Amino acid sequence: MTNENVRIEHERGVAIVYLSRGVTNAIDGALVEQLGAALDAAANDPDVRGVVLASANDKFFSIGFDIPKLFDLSPDDFAIFYRAFNRLSLDLYTLPKPTTVAITGHATAGGCILALCCDYRIIAQGRKLRGLNEIKLGVPVPYVADCILRQLVGQRQARDMIDTGAFYNPEEALHLGLVDGALPLPEVTPAAIEKVRGLGSSPGRAFAEIKRYRTQPVLQQVEPRLEETDRAFVSCWYASEVRHLLREAMSKF
Repeated sequence: MTNENVRIEHERGVAIVYLSRGVTNAIDGALVEQLGAALDAAANDPDVRGVVLASANDKFFSIGFDIPKLFDLSPDDFAIFYRAFNRLSLDLYTLPKPTTVAITGHATAGGCILALCCDYRIIAQGRKLRGLNEIKLGVPVPYVADCILRQLVGQRQARDMIDTGAFYNPEEALHLGLVDGALPLPEVTPAAIEKVRGLGSSPGRAFAEIKRYRTQPVLQQVEPRLEETDRAFVSCWYASEVRHLLREAMSKF
């Protein structure tokens, strides 16, 4: 299946979901909607044993939010987008089937968040950067991603990543626990497929329950505060200082 922003291929029980929105795979409302529909279809397809999230190009996995497109939205419309993105993140994080991300290009901000929401992460060697640089744009890391990151790499390392907004190369990301493997570029997507296929060979109900044990604490932490933290992010997005920083960031798109 193919649409404007997402291409889906199936290979022996694995659904490979490629982000295909130009070179940067910048995240807008349409991409969120179409990726959500692809994940929902995979979750409900009995022939799909697992999902690989990938990019259709090897320059960017995703640059993050499409700032030029989102900048002029009204606060109400941006809030709708932001809530949908957080819901997508939670749906990916709790998908009751194994998920792996093949990071063949830069994965920054919202792109890094999508990668965090997968069960396993494999990145290409070389200059492929990962990081959460929201602080440099004057906004907090979304609460969903904040909680997932802290569970994944620990409180101290998550604090440093979030507070500095630094980008990390594959070797640094592997050391920090941001990724599970760093391979030559041609091997990344095949390795992600094989990882998911191996996990998907286990009894599905058992894997889903094991995954629920891991993800439920984050879900229980996030959901009571989601409305509050969504409002805080939207408020920051429209602060005058942040609008200036976002205008500067647009030049990178």
